[in-house]
Formats: sequence, structure tokens, C-alpha cells
Amino acid sequence: MSNTARKLNFLIEEGVCRDLESLVPAGKRSRLVNEALRKELELLRRKSAVEQLLASSPRQGEGGYSHADLTEFLAKDRASH
Repeated sequence: MSNTARKLNFLIEEGVCRDLESLVPAGKRSRLVNEALRKELELLRRKSAVEQLLASSPRQGEGGYSHADLTEFLAKDRASH
């Protein structure tokens, strides 16, 4: 993982901002936001991977991916990150 950082400019809902400011000390907010985004992006990657697998798989019963195949694929994906 890279130690470099970039400053981004985006909007956060007022209530979320208030909670962030009241619950997280000023010096730790960037870390918390980075960790939360990292987790959410990982979920999006996994969902996309499953959708791609299902889209490329023949229909169930026609040699498609089994539940075990998908589980194995996701386990390998998780281990690679």
C-alpha cells in the first residue's frame, strides 16, 4: 500500500459531518474515512466479480458455476488483497 496521499474535494452530508467531527478526533478523521472507503470499495469489487462470473456462466444445470466454484473464487480474491 502506498504511503502517499492526495487531497480530494467532495461533499459529505451535514449529519455525517457532524457525527464525524463529534465522534472522531481531528487527527484521526482521514484514517477513518480511508478505512471506511477501502472496505466499501472492496465490497463493490467483490460484487462486480460475482456479477461478471454469473454473466459469463451458462445457466444452472448447463455446466455453470457451482456455489463451491464461487466460494473458491471469492476466497482467492480475498486472500489476494
